[in-house]
Amino acid sequence: MSPTIILSIVFLYFILLLLISFYTARGANANSFYSGNKKSRWYIVAYGMIGTSLSGVTFMSVPGEVGVKQFAYMQIVLGYFVGYFIIATVLLPLYYKLNLTSIYSYLKSRFGNVTYKTGSSFFILSRTLGASVRVFLVVNMLQVFVLDPMFANDPIKIPFGVTGAVIIGLILIYTFKGGVKTIVWTDMIQTTCMLLALVLSIAFIMQQLGYSSSQMLSAIHEKSLTKTFFFEDWRDKKYFFKQFLSGVFITIAMTGLDQEMMQKNLSCRSLNEAKKNMFTFSFILVLVNLLFLMLGAVLFVYADKMQIPIPPQTDQLFPGIALKHLGEIAGLIFVIGLISALYPSADGALTALTSAFCIDIIGLPERENFSERQKTRTRYLVHLTFAVIFLLCIMYFRQHSNSSVISIVLNVAGYTYGPLLGLYSFGMFTNRKINDALSPVVCLISPVICYIVNVYSQQWFNGYQVGFEILVLNGVLTFIGLLLISNRYFNSLLKSTRVSENLDDFLRR
Repeated sequence: MSPTIILSIVFLYFILLLLISFYTARGANANSFYSGNKKSRWYIVAYGMIGTSLSGVTFMSVPGEVGVKQFAYMQIVLGYFVGYFIIATVLLPLYYKLNLTSIYSYLKSRFGNVTYKTGSSFFILSRTLGASVRVFLVVNMLQVFVLDPMFANDPIKIPFGVTGAVIIGLILIYTFKGGVKTIVWTDMIQTTCMLLALVLSIAFIMQQLGYSSSQMLSAIHEKSLTKTFFFEDWRDKKYFFKQFLSGVFITIAMTGLDQEMMQKNLSCRSLNEAKKNMFTFSFILVLVNLLFLMLGAVLFVYADKMQIPIPPQTDQLFPGIALKHLGEIAGLIFVIGLISALYPSADGALTALTSAFCIDIIGLPERENFSERQKTRTRYLVHLTFAVIFLLCIMYFRQHSNSSVISIVLNVAGYTYGPLLGLYSFGMFTNRKINDALSPVVCLISPVICYIVNVYSQQWFNGYQVGFEILVLNGVLTFIGLLLISNRYFNSLLKSTRVSENLDDFLRR
């Protein structure tokens, strides 16, 4: 497929998003940016959240893993479903009852200001890394399959950094003013394009192979690609209960304790509408993930039939086949689907990160000494700064990433969302007060212990491989740490040595 055509599609798609942004951002203010004025329709939010949850990671990485892990990812997806039910029945009522704009405000009322800022800081770290990995996947594809071939015989090359800067700059432009009010609608467009690309890609491959649906299913079965449940070895990363429980807690942490995802839910008109959104979204997401796994199986059958070598980085299997073997129409559909997967990964993250930093870290909405104009300028500056951080992160991943991106995203979540899981669990299931100044220490020590356990798990635990359940371990360790700093004897001991007071003075400064 012509690289010029691909770039034209990217440009036209961006123009469409810009027009939507221009329309939805008319008369936008701070409330529009942070919460969409709480007027979002639940079914629009539910549909758009599919695109946000899937992103380019699911679009390319999940199909690529089928050749190695078969349909094992579906075990995690089933856990997701349970996790969404818990969010709808436990977390959403809490957030609406407290009328939160930033979900981390709960930590302030429950524990104190230091814990509040600690929780938000962990979200900022996690979402920055996670969203950057997702954006990197798509930008890297455009570089490898579009720009490098386009300028292969030209002495002037377009560097990867320039490609990343342009893509992030385009996202920055259409999210600058409207925030959540804009993203709710752009996500709907992007989800539609992504799902169409998924279904049509499967149809194009079947057409080229000359297979009916039953013939394709038989071919997939012959290659033994559809094994879903793994109960044989409890030490294996693919073991069912490890994957299922990881899926439950990944969802609670990466959706229920994530400002980006909850910001959209909290933009609904009422709690009942937010619950409808979550239940509808969870059912659809299970089916869509199953379709992505089916796409992966179809891709491996096609590669085997056409004797196409499997790339070392299986993330590149789908773009390689779509752009080089299926013809221009299929390639066009793939590119539209891919950029539809890219933009929800970054636009919502930029908006949520800006909201979390402005509300939680610097308390911008409450600064009475700032005029509205100064607040707007500060918000724009924060938005721009996070865009630059995204660019720096994807430059780093370009040099150091050799793993499947879906694995990277979930591993990052295990270390960075674990403390949030522990904080909220402790806050909701106990009535104990903690030493607020010591919560950052607990939240930093827990991931460090988890990392050490992950490195030595096979050596210490008879070959046991720690997988995504590292998130649960992280949360449990944080919970135990909070229990310790809620102990009166422990706190009195610290006060007698003045450790707590010194820490508190340092953090407040």
